[in-house]
Amino acid sequence: MADLKEKARQIRRDIVTLVYRAGGGHIGGDLSVTDILVTLYYRHLNCSPERVDDPNRDRLILSKGHCVEALYSILADRGYFPKSDLDHYSAYLSKYIGHPSSKVSGVEISSGSLGHGLSVSVGMALAGKMDGAPYRVYTVMGDGELDEGSVWEGAMAANQYRLDNLTAIVDRNRLQISGSTEDVMAQDSQKDRWQSFGWHAIEVPGNDTDALDRALEEAKNTRGKPTVIIADTVKGCGVSFMENKAGWHHRLPTEEEYRQAMKELGAEGATENESDRR
Repeated sequence: MADLKEKARQIRRDIVTLVYRAGGGHIGGDLSVTDILVTLYYRHLNCSPERVDDPNRDRLILSKGHCVEALYSILADRGYFPKSDLDHYSAYLSKYIGHPSSKVSGVEISSGSLGHGLSVSVGMALAGKMDGAPYRVYTVMGDGELDEGSVWEGAMAANQYRLDNLTAIVDRNRLQISGSTEDVMAQDSQKDRWQSFGWHAIEVPGNDTDALDRALEEAKNTRGKPTVIIADTVKGCGVSFMENKAGWHHRLPTEEEYRQAMKELGAEGATENESDRR
């Protein structure tokens, strides 16, 4: 688990560099969701680049698709494609665009139209049940995304079909593009709400890989109902001046901010300058 924490630091450095060089991205949410995706991809998901089309692979849908920089950084690190491919992230005619693209190895669906991921995952999980397949389906959503009514239609269907092979994870950083989630569309208490829809609900510190690991194990062992993990996270986690700031939803770091962020994330001597950016 110590290795997992260090991996999360490395991925955060990759994310900050990717966003800085490309001149685009959603860095605040990327950094809040990192520990969730790292725990999934390096600890729990039964999938690999060698088995990308295996019908029995686990499926992950990044419903909060605007945080694709975190997903692409992990997929590259896992070997789904060369890391050098991300030199073309967000470039003209590149398949590595600002939301997950199914043209990219390891990406299940093109996502990012908020509110759709859970319903798609319900269909995948139901198909798995009907086929007697062993795979599990995971959906990662943002808390601002829960404003969408289609999320709750999917939640009802998942309970109706007792999809215990489905786990939803909510990146509960309490900030969305227009400010506090509680000001935009109040949603406390998340746990009570999901339980009222028939889900097994677990609430954990969402930037704690140990707590996430235990919650994901609990989800695997839950029978007869789907599980939601409400991961209480910090937007911009790991970079002091980005933490809990709604403005970092899609703001870009300056050269000085980039260097400071990399220093805080353990990359001594970061020397990127403006000429390195596209």
